[in-house]
Amino acid sequence: MKRKFRALLLAGVAALPVSAAAETFNATIAAGHPPVFRWVKMLDEVFVPAVNAKLEGTEHSVNFTGQYGGAIAKVGEELEAVEAGLAELGTCQALFDPAKMAPQNVTYYTPFVSDDVGKVGELMHRLQIENETMQASYENNGVVYVGAPITIDDYLLMTNFPVASLADLEGRKIGAPGAALNWLQGTGAVGVSGNLTTYYNEIKTGVFDGVIVFASAALPGKLFEVAPYITRAGLGAQYAGSICANKDWWESLPAEVQTAMTEAASETGAWYTANLEAAVEGAFKAMGDAGATITDAPQDMREAWAAGMDNAAKEWAAGIPGGADVLSTYMEEMRAAGATPLRDWDKE
Repeated sequence: MKRKFRALLLAGVAALPVSAAAETFNATIAAGHPPVFRWVKMLDEVFVPAVNAKLEGTEHSVNFTGQYGGAIAKVGEELEAVEAGLAELGTCQALFDPAKMAPQNVTYYTPFVSDDVGKVGELMHRLQIENETMQASYENNGVVYVGAPITIDDYLLMTNFPVASLADLEGRKIGAPGAALNWLQGTGAVGVSGNLTTYYNEIKTGVFDGVIVFASAALPGKLFEVAPYITRAGLGAQYAGSICANKDWWESLPAEVQTAMTEAASETGAWYTANLEAAVEGAFKAMGDAGATITDAPQDMREAWAAGMDNAAKEWAAGIPGGADVLSTYMEEMRAAGATPLRDWDKE
């Protein structure tokens, strides 16, 4: 009798509806740059706590581990690390992975368009979601766009010599990242590929005479110590990358975890832009107080600089399926948002 009762009891328990078991997901986040830079700092300071906060009260949680400063991926290797599953999430740096994320580099082929990081970031975020050509960059490489566009404040020149005209750049070795090397065409300068992690030593040791960089990173990188002449040339705000996720891992997550991450990325992007805009003015003041000489390039120098460049944007667009559409869409929407480009790269 007891056995019969126990069997009936177990059968009854088995028939009860079973709720989804609580689950903790592990996620390594990769970034080639160290945490001193804002696009890495935002991960632990904003993104991670925002995800955890959104998952409170659910049956899920995420255990994040940050691997930064080249621990598992150097600058430009983040996409490959995420694609291979070495990290579940990462800062996909389109600027340093131009072959695999060519469409995402549209801003770097269109300098002198706008210094408004908010407008550039908002448009580029929308294009990652809406534009099929940009979506293909993620799909073809086994990753998913999560959000939090990494926008870069207005690019400028930092040199170890004063600059009053383009003639002052003749024969000088100037470091620049990725596609920004195209910006030096027609200036007389010798463009050399580089990135923030090496600029200081390369200027200090004489490899470079200066670099194309931006104020918010120049300050923490202490570039003003070796390149005290800052020339604001209005080269423009740029889009460099975003948070991406391994596609297989992402698709294995419950919908509410995916939603928590995309919503957290949206909050992270808003924080990043506001924090960046506030930091730029402070960066100029701090570098000036430290002895840097800060000047604005004369308008005729800026116009001559823009006019002397080859239209690399047209060549770039022609070499990418759907590239012409990306170029025209970006330029048209930036003009509609109030930008006044020195050159209409899409119309020439």
